[in-house]
Amino acid sequence: MTVKRISTGSPFEEKIGYSRAIIKGDWCFVSGVTGYDYATMQMPDTARDQTRNCFATIRDVLAEGGFDMSDIVRVQYTITDAALVEEVAPEMAHALSDIRPAATMVVAQLIKPEMLIEIEVTAFRG
Repeated sequence: MTVKRISTGSPFEEKIGYSRAIIKGDWCFVSGVTGYDYATMQMPDTARDQTRNCFATIRDVLAEGGFDMSDIVRVQYTITDAALVEEVAPEMAHALSDIRPAATMVVAQLIKPEMLIEIEVTAFRG
């Protein structure tokens, strides 16, 4: 079985040594995505805008691998403050309310202070 690696060109991928996504068979594992616009490496100030950017990146990565948002079966959110949940919930619902994957949310510090949320997904197209 072949493995396909997808990159968004983020400098973090080379610096830390990971792929944005790995596709193996009918599975796609998308690494944690933060709210950067990876074309400009700009980070929005609000958690809601960061969440929107996360899902845009995830959507693009899945499409590049031949997957769709509806193939998402698992999502993990890491958010820096539980008080931000109300702000990001509308974007989560917009992206996944019809899909309703299994989900986990963790409150933790991220690697850069401007990062307010990170989203990781697993997709299956079998």
